[in-house]
Amino acid sequence: MPLARLSLLTTLAMLAFAGNSVLCRLALRDTAIDPASFTSLRLISGAAVLWLLLRSRRQRGEAGGSWGSAIALFIYAAAFSWAYIQLDAASGALLLFAAVQVSMLGIGLLRGERLSAAQTAGFALALVGLAAMLAPGASAPPVLPAISMLSAGVAWGLYSLRGRGAADPLAATAGNFARAVPLTLILSLITLPWLMVDLGGALYALASGALTSGLGYAIWYAALPGLRASAAASVQLSVPVITAVGGLLLLNETPSMLLVLSSLAILGGIALVITGPKAR
Repeated sequence: MPLARLSLLTTLAMLAFAGNSVLCRLALRDTAIDPASFTSLRLISGAAVLWLLLRSRRQRGEAGGSWGSAIALFIYAAAFSWAYIQLDAASGALLLFAAVQVSMLGIGLLRGERLSAAQTAGFALALVGLAAMLAPGASAPPVLPAISMLSAGVAWGLYSLRGRGAADPLAATAGNFARAVPLTLILSLITLPWLMVDLGGALYALASGALTSGLGYAIWYAALPGLRASAAASVQLSVPVITAVGGLLLLNETPSMLLVLSSLAILGGIALVITGPKAR
């Protein structure tokens, strides 16, 4: 793959991942839509776009995936939406990213994977940064939304681990989104007394599902074959940073000093784990 095309695809994918946080926060802060409706519209529109992409390929394939992965996807999407009722875009993205990486690393350790001294130091640094961010204080995020976003990150970490090695990632993702649709519709029925949808909120949710989720994942899978595993992991460190910039420009959010320092510790620690020498 030409370097220019690879760079463009990777950049667009990272912008899409960051865009999910910004769009969700915009919708739940500035419009009347409720979290369950946002989640439903996001997953339905994402499933529709992924199905269209799957059908438009030269070599058409059937949707793959599994119910286990679909449940993890649904939990991620629902917890993500509820968290952004109160969290700002930057802190939400950082909590999500940290939970994803820490949960994946933790599961790897439980499965017998070993870390070198440098990687262990990086893992510890990331945990310290996360603990400092969540410590009680004026700059700490609200407890319940923070727990919700951490839960979303763990669910996404499990989803990512389940999807490793998929022969056709796009088909698997399309199948998982399709299976998640009835789950999110059940959630909307359960929360029907609190249903609130307006045009602005619906448009944000549809954009999150169709563009930054469905199309964004498709772009990422197109870029992945050209990236080494370490590069694919490292480039995702940019997502919380891009989200913070988007929050500053579009939401007038100003990161606190605690968030900045925690970000440096978390992202720096994870970078050490990703790029550090492997255990022998």
